[in-house]
Amino acid sequence: MRTFPDERARLGGESPGTIPAPAPRSRPAVPLPWAWAAVLFALYATVAVRRHLLLRTTGYDLGIFEQAIRAYAELRRPLSPLRGEDFNLLGDHFHPALAAVAPFYRLWPSPLCLLVVQSALLAVAVVPLASWALTALGRRSAHAVAAVYGLSWGIASAAAFDFHEVALAVPLLACSAVALGQGRWRAAVLWAAPLVLIKEDLGLTLAAVGAVVAWKGPRRLGLLTAAAGALASAVEIRLLLPALHPAGGYAHGVNLGEGSHESLLTTVAFAPLDALRPDIKAMTLVLVFAPSALLALRSPLALLTVPTLAWRMLSQNGFHWGTSFHYSAVLMPVVAAGLIDALRPWRGGGAPPAAVRHVRASLATALGVTLVLLPSFPLAQLAQRATWQRSAHAEAARALLARIPDGATVAASNRLAPQLTARCEVVLFPAFPVDARLYRYEHGRLPPPTAEWIVHDAHAPEAWPYRTGHWPYPAGQQAAELAGARRSHGYREVAHRDGITLLRRGPEAGRG
Repeated sequence: MRTFPDERARLGGESPGTIPAPAPRSRPAVPLPWAWAAVLFALYATVAVRRHLLLRTTGYDLGIFEQAIRAYAELRRPLSPLRGEDFNLLGDHFHPALAAVAPFYRLWPSPLCLLVVQSALLAVAVVPLASWALTALGRRSAHAVAAVYGLSWGIASAAAFDFHEVALAVPLLACSAVALGQGRWRAAVLWAAPLVLIKEDLGLTLAAVGAVVAWKGPRRLGLLTAAAGALASAVEIRLLLPALHPAGGYAHGVNLGEGSHESLLTTVAFAPLDALRPDIKAMTLVLVFAPSALLALRSPLALLTVPTLAWRMLSQNGFHWGTSFHYSAVLMPVVAAGLIDALRPWRGGGAPPAAVRHVRASLATALGVTLVLLPSFPLAQLAQRATWQRSAHAEAARALLARIPDGATVAASNRLAPQLTARCEVVLFPAFPVDARLYRYEHGRLPPPTAEWIVHDAHAPEAWPYRTGHWPYPAGQQAAELAGARRSHGYREVAHRDGITLLRRGPEAGRG
């Protein structure tokens, strides 16, 4: 059908007898998911770096992982002197995927590299989640989902607690959960498959992905995936980890009562009742799904949280039960994806106004819960004056640590260790090797220190909100060992400032 000039003018085209002006050129807008990833990366990296500069990071675990990644970057076995003499970290947890961080560390050999890489991994997981929310629920809803994930307490706790291998799993789980929700079964399996190289228990999460695929999609693909995931965890726990651990066996089996058949059976049998008690375990189970206003429980994707929650609730280690540390990081992308999956049936084509109001109210509730929890977790540090103030104690520590030459062997306090692991061989004061409990049991004392330098911090800095003070050794024990190093092992004081003592084996160099 022909369109005449005056009709084109009426329809919004050019007017008769005129040459249309060229449209103004504008920059394409940054896609919403990547804009959120950039904002979250800035938040996570800022809080992580500031904590390190304030001496709030630790040898356990930032220093340990830096030693392993530094070894990978130098094409060596991932040995960690902080964990023990000639200790292969692959015997502690099975995480060969950590080698992927080594090229970045080679370019920037610093603990800050690990913290920034972790921040990027946690932040980029928002991209598949916000993208799915954008197409399934709309633009405003996508903003809400991105905030629910990005500001969730599980991600905040991980971003502010040193570095851990599970950061590699977070974006993979986000992509896999989204693919499951969209019915892209093969993509879901492919995204989840590398989990078996990140940590030994994540093979069970891959098995859970397979279970969802078998339930909702191709049964054969799902069953094969579930079997492969369970087999991978079994091989890693029963064969690979014992073969690589210096003492043999699975180091963390004791947390599940390994070695005590009766204890493990009792724990498993009474776990459901135990989880119903009004204690820290029940609180954790509720808080895991709280960022979704519990709506994620309505989605089949919630099944992906079962393996991680199961081993944590069955564990005899109290650190595993609460909201601290990094243990909930792998759960948060699944919870966010479950929230989208639970709400998307209400936003189909031609959804009635009541359904739209339901989605908006649900997302408002989820976002409200997330914001209410926010002040209780580490991202709130960004609004605290102490985070941005100059720390005289940290400056004193850096001045003393600068007196230790590169390549030296140093026994350091837990919070001083990661300040040195990029350039020295660091062990944890007061023991070398650090896993000297058997020696103490047999001989009644720790072995004598063998490091050239000792740097000890008597100060108990504030941490958020756990592992404060002098963990893992009591302050009294550390003071006694420090005095013993002077008295019996030939160490002389080089400097002392603001509670930090620097000793060196050999002639006295004078106080500073």
